Amino acid sequence: MNTDKRRFYNYVLGLIFVLGLACSFQGQQAQPKIALPTTVENHKLNSKLMAREMPYRVVLPIHYKSEKAQRYPVIYLLHGLTGHFDNWTDKSKLAEYAAKYDYMIVTPEGNNGWYSDSATIPNDRFETYITQELIPEIDKNFRTVADRNHRAVAGLSMGGYGSIKFGLKNAEMFALVGSFSGALGAAGWTEKEFGAKGFIAQSILSVYGAADSKTRQENDIFKIVREMPVDKIKNLPFFYLDCGTEDFLINNNRDFVNLLLEKKVKHEFRQLPGGHDWKFWDAQIQEFLELSEKFIK
Repeated sequence: MNTDKRRFYNYVLGLIFVLGLACSFQGQQAQPKIALPTTVENHKLNSKLMAREMPYRVVLPIHYKSEKAQRYPVIYLLHGLTGHFDNWTDKSKLAEYAAKYDYMIVTPEGNNGWYSDSATIPNDRFETYITQELIPEIDKNFRTVADRNHRAVAGLSMGGYGSIKFGLKNAEMFALVGSFSGALGAAGWTEKEFGAKGFIAQSILSVYGAADSKTRQENDIFKIVREMPVDKIKNLPFFYLDCGTEDFLINNNRDFVNLLLEKKVKHEFRQLPGGHDWKFWDAQIQEFLELSEKFIK
Protein backbone atom coordinates (compact mmCIF):
# COMPACT_ATOMS: atom_id res chain seq x y z
CA MET A 1 0.00 0.00 0.00
CA ASN A 2 1.51 3.35 -1.04
CA THR A 3 1.79 6.31 1.33
CA ASP A 4 -1.23 8.22 -0.01
CA LYS A 5 -3.51 5.18 0.28
CA ARG A 6 -2.26 4.48 3.80
CA ARG A 7 -2.98 8.06 4.88
CA PHE A 8 -6.47 7.89 3.39
CA TYR A 9 -7.15 4.54 5.09
CA ASN A 10 -6.01 5.89 8.49
CA TYR A 11 -8.15 9.00 8.00
CA VAL A 12 -11.27 6.89 7.32
CA LEU A 13 -10.62 4.70 10.38
CA GLY A 14 -10.14 7.79 12.54
CA LEU A 15 -13.34 9.35 11.24
CA ILE A 16 -15.31 6.16 11.96
CA PHE A 17 -13.91 6.09 15.51
CA VAL A 18 -14.82 9.73 16.19
CA LEU A 19 -18.33 9.33 14.76
CA GLY A 20 -18.85 6.17 16.76
CA LEU A 21 -17.70 7.87 19.95
CA ALA A 22 -20.05 10.78 19.31
CA CYS A 23 -23.00 8.46 18.71
CA SER A 24 -22.15 6.58 21.89
CA PHE A 25 -22.05 9.83 23.88
CA GLN A 26 -25.40 10.95 22.46
CA GLY A 27 -26.86 7.60 23.41
CA GLN A 28 -25.67 8.05 26.98
CA GLN A 29 -27.13 11.53 27.10
CA ALA A 30 -30.48 10.23 25.87
CA GLN A 31 -30.84 7.71 28.69
CA PRO A 32 -33.97 8.36 30.76
CA LYS A 33 -33.57 9.60 34.33
CA ILE A 34 -33.76 6.96 37.02
CA ALA A 35 -37.19 7.10 38.63
CA LEU A 36 -37.30 8.12 42.27
CA PRO A 37 -38.39 5.29 44.58
CA THR A 38 -40.88 7.56 46.33
CA THR A 39 -44.19 8.49 44.71
CA VAL A 40 -45.08 12.18 44.40
CA GLU A 41 -48.75 13.00 43.84
CA ASN A 42 -50.80 16.18 43.47
CA HIS A 43 -54.23 16.42 45.05
CA LYS A 44 -56.94 19.00 45.66
CA LEU A 45 -59.29 19.54 48.57
CA ASN A 46 -62.59 21.33 47.99
CA SER A 47 -62.35 23.51 51.08
CA LYS A 48 -65.46 24.92 52.70
CA LEU A 49 -63.38 27.19 54.92
CA MET A 50 -61.43 28.65 52.00
CA ALA A 51 -64.40 28.55 49.60
CA ARG A 52 -62.19 27.15 46.83
CA GLU A 53 -60.14 24.16 45.81
CA MET A 54 -56.85 23.95 47.66
CA PRO A 55 -53.96 22.00 46.09
CA TYR A 56 -51.49 19.94 48.06
CA ARG A 57 -48.74 17.47 47.25
CA VAL A 58 -47.91 14.18 48.95
CA VAL A 59 -44.67 12.21 48.96
CA LEU A 60 -45.52 8.58 49.64
CA PRO A 61 -43.07 6.11 51.22
CA ILE A 62 -41.49 3.58 48.87
CA HIS A 63 -43.61 0.67 50.15
CA TYR A 64 -46.89 2.59 50.45
CA LYS A 65 -48.55 0.96 47.44
CA SER A 66 -47.17 -2.53 47.96
CA GLU A 67 -47.69 -2.97 51.71
CA LYS A 68 -51.41 -2.32 51.97
CA ALA A 69 -51.71 -2.90 55.72
CA GLN A 70 -48.88 -0.55 56.72
CA ARG A 71 -49.68 2.87 58.22
CA TYR A 72 -47.25 5.78 58.31
CA PRO A 73 -46.31 8.89 60.32
CA VAL A 74 -46.87 12.21 58.55
CA ILE A 75 -44.71 15.32 58.23
CA TYR A 76 -46.43 18.51 57.04
CA LEU A 77 -43.94 20.82 55.29
CA LEU A 78 -44.88 24.48 54.81
CA HIS A 79 -43.45 26.75 52.10
CA GLY A 80 -42.30 30.36 52.42
CA LEU A 81 -43.63 33.75 51.34
CA THR A 82 -44.23 33.99 47.55
CA GLY A 83 -43.89 30.20 47.42
CA HIS A 84 -46.37 27.42 46.69
CA PHE A 85 -47.20 23.85 47.66
CA ASP A 86 -44.85 22.32 45.07
CA ASN A 87 -41.72 24.23 46.16
CA TRP A 88 -40.34 21.60 48.51
CA THR A 89 -40.21 18.88 45.86
CA ASP A 90 -39.34 21.17 42.94
CA LYS A 91 -36.57 23.21 44.58
CA SER A 92 -34.98 20.65 46.90
CA LYS A 93 -34.23 16.93 46.72
CA LEU A 94 -36.94 16.16 49.27
CA ALA A 95 -38.39 13.21 47.33
CA GLU A 96 -34.95 11.65 47.06
CA TYR A 97 -34.13 12.16 50.74
CA ALA A 98 -37.54 10.86 51.84
CA ALA A 99 -36.82 7.45 50.26
CA LYS A 100 -34.68 6.59 53.30
CA TYR A 101 -37.60 6.91 55.71
CA ASP A 102 -41.07 5.52 56.31
CA TYR A 103 -42.81 8.90 56.47
CA MET A 104 -45.58 10.32 54.40
CA ILE A 105 -44.90 13.99 53.62
CA VAL A 106 -47.61 16.54 52.81
CA THR A 107 -46.87 20.00 51.38
CA PRO A 108 -49.94 22.26 51.60
CA GLU A 109 -50.68 25.50 49.75
CA GLY A 110 -50.30 28.55 51.98
CA ASN A 111 -50.15 31.37 49.40
CA ASN A 112 -48.91 34.52 51.16
CA GLY A 113 -51.28 34.00 54.08
CA TRP A 114 -48.76 33.51 56.91
CA TYR A 115 -50.61 30.32 57.89
CA SER A 116 -53.11 32.48 59.74
CA ASP A 117 -56.80 33.33 59.52
CA SER A 118 -56.82 36.71 57.79
CA ALA A 119 -58.17 39.81 59.53
CA THR A 120 -59.19 41.34 56.20
CA ILE A 121 -60.04 38.48 53.79
CA PRO A 122 -62.87 36.27 55.15
CA ASN A 123 -62.05 33.14 53.13
CA ASP A 124 -58.29 33.23 53.74
CA ARG A 125 -58.35 30.98 56.81
CA PHE A 126 -55.09 29.13 56.37
CA GLU A 127 -54.53 28.15 60.00
CA THR A 128 -57.99 26.67 60.47
CA TYR A 129 -57.93 25.11 57.01
CA ILE A 130 -54.72 23.17 57.65
CA THR A 131 -55.41 22.14 61.25
CA GLN A 132 -59.13 21.41 60.97
CA GLU A 133 -59.70 20.49 57.32
CA LEU A 134 -56.53 19.30 55.61
CA ILE A 135 -55.12 17.10 58.38
CA PRO A 136 -58.43 15.22 58.88
CA GLU A 137 -58.66 14.87 55.09
CA ILE A 138 -55.20 13.30 54.94
CA ASP A 139 -55.97 10.93 57.82
CA LYS A 140 -59.21 9.90 56.11
CA ASN A 141 -57.83 9.27 52.63
CA PHE A 142 -54.33 7.95 53.32
CA ARG A 143 -52.97 5.22 55.57
CA THR A 144 -51.58 7.44 58.31
CA VAL A 145 -51.06 6.82 62.00
CA ALA A 146 -53.57 9.49 62.98
CA ASP A 147 -52.29 10.65 66.34
CA ARG A 148 -49.99 13.26 67.86
CA ASN A 149 -47.08 10.89 68.37
CA HIS A 150 -46.84 10.20 64.64
CA ARG A 151 -47.28 13.73 63.28
CA ALA A 152 -44.82 16.60 62.74
CA VAL A 153 -44.98 20.03 61.11
CA ALA A 154 -42.09 22.11 59.77
CA GLY A 155 -41.46 24.90 57.31
CA LEU A 156 -39.09 27.50 55.91
CA SER A 157 -39.23 31.26 56.48
CA MET A 158 -42.97 32.10 56.60
CA GLY A 159 -43.54 28.36 56.95
CA GLY A 160 -41.17 28.21 59.91
CA TYR A 161 -43.29 30.81 61.66
CA GLY A 162 -46.44 28.90 60.71
CA SER A 163 -45.16 25.58 61.98
CA ILE A 164 -44.11 27.01 65.35
CA LYS A 165 -47.47 28.76 65.70
CA PHE A 166 -49.29 25.51 64.92
CA GLY A 167 -47.22 23.69 67.53
CA LEU A 168 -47.87 26.32 70.20
CA LYS A 169 -51.60 26.58 69.56
CA ASN A 170 -52.26 22.92 68.76
CA ALA A 171 -49.88 21.04 71.04
CA GLU A 172 -52.20 18.03 71.07
CA MET A 173 -51.69 17.53 67.32
CA PHE A 174 -47.89 17.44 66.89
CA ALA A 175 -44.96 15.68 68.56
CA LEU A 176 -42.29 17.61 66.65
CA VAL A 177 -42.09 21.11 65.13
CA GLY A 178 -39.38 22.42 62.81
CA SER A 179 -38.45 25.91 61.66
CA PHE A 180 -35.81 26.61 59.01
CA SER A 181 -34.87 30.32 58.78
CA GLY A 182 -38.20 31.16 60.39
CA ALA A 183 -39.74 34.63 60.05
CA LEU A 184 -40.71 34.34 63.69
CA GLY A 185 -41.61 37.94 64.48
CA ALA A 186 -44.03 38.37 61.58
CA ALA A 187 -47.16 39.11 63.59
CA GLY A 188 -45.35 41.91 65.43
CA TRP A 189 -43.94 43.57 62.32
CA THR A 190 -45.53 46.86 61.29
CA GLU A 191 -45.24 49.33 58.43
CA LYS A 192 -42.33 50.91 60.32
CA GLU A 193 -40.12 47.85 59.80
CA PHE A 194 -40.74 47.57 56.06
CA GLY A 195 -42.01 50.98 55.00
CA ALA A 196 -45.31 51.66 53.29
CA LYS A 197 -44.42 49.62 50.19
CA GLY A 198 -43.27 46.12 49.44
CA PHE A 199 -44.89 42.70 49.20
CA ILE A 200 -43.87 41.72 52.76
CA ALA A 201 -45.61 44.72 54.27
CA GLN A 202 -48.64 44.18 52.04
CA SER A 203 -48.98 40.54 53.01
CA ILE A 204 -48.63 41.30 56.73
CA LEU A 205 -51.20 44.10 56.63
CA SER A 206 -53.56 41.89 54.65
CA VAL A 207 -53.31 39.03 57.14
CA TYR A 208 -52.97 40.82 60.48
CA GLY A 209 -54.49 44.23 59.93
CA ALA A 210 -53.53 47.22 62.05
CA ALA A 211 -50.68 47.11 64.57
CA ASP A 212 -53.08 46.87 67.51
CA SER A 213 -55.49 44.35 65.96
CA LYS A 214 -56.78 41.30 67.81
CA THR A 215 -55.49 39.10 64.99
CA ARG A 216 -51.92 40.30 65.58
CA GLN A 217 -52.18 39.55 69.29
CA GLU A 218 -53.52 36.05 68.66
CA ASN A 219 -50.76 35.20 66.17
CA ASP A 220 -47.73 36.76 67.86
CA ILE A 221 -45.71 33.69 68.84
CA PHE A 222 -43.48 35.74 71.16
CA LYS A 223 -46.58 36.83 73.07
CA ILE A 224 -48.01 33.30 73.08
CA VAL A 225 -44.85 31.83 74.63
CA ARG A 226 -44.39 34.71 77.06
CA GLU A 227 -47.92 34.33 78.46
CA MET A 228 -48.19 30.53 78.37
CA PRO A 229 -48.83 28.85 81.75
CA VAL A 230 -46.21 26.40 83.02
CA ASP A 231 -48.58 23.42 82.82
CA LYS A 232 -49.16 24.04 79.11
CA ILE A 233 -45.46 24.52 78.42
CA LYS A 234 -44.81 21.03 79.78
CA ASN A 235 -47.14 19.56 77.15
CA LEU A 236 -45.66 21.36 74.14
CA PRO A 237 -44.04 19.41 71.29
CA PHE A 238 -40.29 19.47 70.77
CA PHE A 239 -39.15 22.49 68.74
CA TYR A 240 -36.24 22.31 66.30
CA LEU A 241 -34.98 25.62 64.87
CA ASP A 242 -32.09 26.53 62.61
CA CYS A 243 -30.95 29.65 60.80
CA GLY A 244 -27.99 30.69 58.68
CA THR A 245 -25.58 33.14 60.27
CA GLU A 246 -25.73 35.27 57.09
CA ASP A 247 -29.55 35.25 57.09
CA PHE A 248 -31.29 38.58 57.72
CA LEU A 249 -33.55 36.71 60.18
CA ILE A 250 -30.76 35.40 62.42
CA ASN A 251 -31.33 37.94 65.22
CA ASN A 252 -35.07 37.32 65.11
CA ASN A 253 -34.38 33.61 65.64
CA ARG A 254 -31.89 34.25 68.43
CA ASP A 255 -34.42 36.44 70.24
CA PHE A 256 -37.08 33.75 70.04
CA VAL A 257 -34.70 31.03 71.22
CA ASN A 258 -33.73 33.19 74.21
CA LEU A 259 -37.42 33.31 75.09
CA LEU A 260 -37.68 29.52 74.78
CA LEU A 261 -34.72 29.21 77.15
CA GLU A 262 -36.30 31.62 79.61
CA LYS A 263 -39.59 29.70 79.60
CA LYS A 264 -37.85 26.30 79.63
CA VAL A 265 -39.45 25.11 76.39
CA LYS A 266 -37.89 21.90 75.01
CA HIS A 267 -35.97 22.78 71.86
CA GLU A 268 -32.80 22.57 69.79
CA PHE A 269 -31.31 25.55 67.93
CA ARG A 270 -28.59 25.38 65.29
CA GLN A 271 -26.77 28.43 63.92
CA LEU A 272 -24.96 27.42 60.75
CA PRO A 273 -23.11 29.16 57.92
CA GLY A 274 -25.61 30.06 55.22
CA GLY A 275 -28.20 32.48 53.93
CA HIS A 276 -31.90 32.63 53.21
CA ASP A 277 -31.90 30.27 50.24
CA TRP A 278 -32.60 26.77 48.95
CA LYS A 279 -29.01 25.65 49.34
CA PHE A 280 -29.43 26.07 53.09
CA TRP A 281 -32.95 24.56 53.23
CA ASP A 282 -32.00 21.57 51.10
CA ALA A 283 -29.29 20.72 53.61
CA GLN A 284 -31.48 21.31 56.65
CA ILE A 285 -34.42 19.22 55.51
CA GLN A 286 -32.04 16.25 55.52
CA GLU A 287 -31.22 16.99 59.16
CA PHE A 288 -34.88 17.31 60.07
CA LEU A 289 -35.87 14.04 58.41
CA GLU A 290 -33.18 12.27 60.40
CA LEU A 291 -34.24 13.99 63.63
CA SER A 292 -37.86 13.00 63.03
CA GLU A 293 -36.99 9.34 63.55
CA LYS A 294 -36.52 10.08 67.26
CA PHE A 295 -39.97 11.63 67.65
CA ILE A 296 -42.56 10.26 65.23
CA LYS A 297 -41.29 6.90 63.98
